[in-house]
Amino acid sequence: MNRVARAAEVFGIRRPQNIKQKLAKITAIAVALMGLGMNVGIANAATLSSAKVALSDPRPSTTAVNYTFTGSSVTLSSIKCIKFVFATTATGSTVPTGFDSSVGAVALNAGGTNYVPTPASWGLNKSTNGTLLLTLAGGETPASASGRTISYDGITNSSIFNTSYYLRINTYDDATCATNPVDNTTVQFINTNGSTLSLTVDNTLTFTVNAVAGSSSCNGATSTQASTATTIPFGTVTAAANQIVCQDLTASSNATNGYTVFARYTAKPTNALTQTIVDWTGTNAAPTTFSAAGTEAYGYTTDDATLGTGTAGRFASNKWAAMTTTNDEVGFEASGVSTGTYRIGHQVGISNITRPGTYITTIIYTCTPVF
Repeated sequence: MNRVARAAEVFGIRRPQNIKQKLAKITAIAVALMGLGMNVGIANAATLSSAKVALSDPRPSTTAVNYTFTGSSVTLSSIKCIKFVFATTATGSTVPTGFDSSVGAVALNAGGTNYVPTPASWGLNKSTNGTLLLTLAGGETPASASGRTISYDGITNSSIFNTSYYLRINTYDDATCATNPVDNTTVQFINTNGSTLSLTVDNTLTFTVNAVAGSSSCNGATSTQASTATTIPFGTVTAAANQIVCQDLTASSNATNGYTVFARYTAKPTNALTQTIVDWTGTNAAPTTFSAAGTEAYGYTTDDATLGTGTAGRFASNKWAAMTTTNDEVGFEASGVSTGTYRIGHQVGISNITRPGTYITTIIYTCTPVF
């Protein structure tokens, strides 16, 4: 050191001060750098990009939840450990309140995992709540650098909502998950309460009686006169020919159990002298074929082949029944429909001795929904 000082004086250079102290500082810095060199692998682990974690159900305390991590910029070199750490802070180790990744249901979802070529070959250690260790002693190299996923089923969410939590992911070329880091990243997730959606749907029902033109098909018969929505005009009837008038009943309802359409009259068709037209002999439960011209009778038919009581298609093939003063089923739907139409036929015949006069009665249709 003295030779250095004397040489400085010969060449007119100012003598360095505190040379020993400066050399000591240089030596300390060199030692520090050497120390850093021992951890350079951890400091230089690559950071995954486009990283995220998706929860199949983010509601607090929900069980059997799937957590799927997705990341890119994956290093294409051997990895032997994938470590997941769930924590309340980005760098901490405190597990979120109520969170449980150690329950028996927790398992790697191999079908949703492509970070490694054969995820089913890897072993899962979930013994420490909040930490999942996926290892393979021989290691594997990711098949692609982008869109790599790791998926776990069966996790129980934290019981706290609207609070950010963190998931740290580290990969290692070391099955002890301690040295030789490869990639890492930290992502956030939040548990949120579900929002209760509510709405009200009112009961709906429409029911109309509609006219049917003459010469229209009516459950195997043909109408001889036109109807209106409020009249069934047979006109003048003779023993030579029966008369048939039809009406369409149209219903619509959102009733859960559908509806039934009924028909009745206020009395037998009656003239001013209180004489009546006799009822046809068939009944709603057992309708029959109407008689040929020349027989006095009044009856009805319906084209609904799916009635809700008795024999469903009992009115098929032009069968007729006597109208009564109590409701009889002429239309039925087992559940709500947007539109249902039922053609109701009315037929009358007279004999040569049917008393003269104008015969009148009122037909009443009712639609009863079952909500």
